[in-house]
Amino acid sequence: PRIIKISKLGDAAILKEIINILKRENIKTVSSVAFNPELSLPKGNYSKIRPDKEDKADINKAIRTLNSLSKYNFSQGTVVRKKKVVAIEGKGGTDTMLKKCKSIKFKNQGVLVKFPKKGQDLRIDLPTVGLKTLKQCKLAGLKGIVLKNKRNIVLEKKECINFANKNKMFIKVK
Repeated sequence: PRIIKISKLGDAAILKEIINILKRENIKTVSSVAFNPELSLPKGNYSKIRPDKEDKADINKAIRTLNSLSKYNFSQGTVVRKKKVVAIEGKGGTDTMLKKCKSIKFKNQGVLVKFPKKGQDLRIDLPTVGLKTLKQCKLAGLKGIVLKNKRNIVLEKKECINFANKNKMFIKVK
């Protein structure tokens, strides 16, 4: 009943309640990346293409935007193109946000920054990206994706890097 009641607050609230239930049973919750560090990426550039000056300005704008959101906001991602915020992730998630960012006018410009939200429990709820995310970024006309140092889960890592290289995109971890 407690979980059903708290479900109105979203998935993060449900996960926190499950952790509390486990804690009462003396079961400790640890991060999945503690056992599978290969699921996350440390700082660095993972593609042949590197962000240029314009990309770096977009990245900085996106990071400032995410940092300015309150801890009660559920956004993990934002898209910035030409120093303008194009979209901030809503309840529909990254997929929905990227579909709204499609542009005929812009090709290979702009960036998706996907960081954990403020106050997010990093043991159980890391932002996740994979090949599907990169393909959607390409369809949206974006040039790259930026993740947080060891704070994202990256699925299909080799395929993502190969896709980025083939499509002249970058994958950067800050």
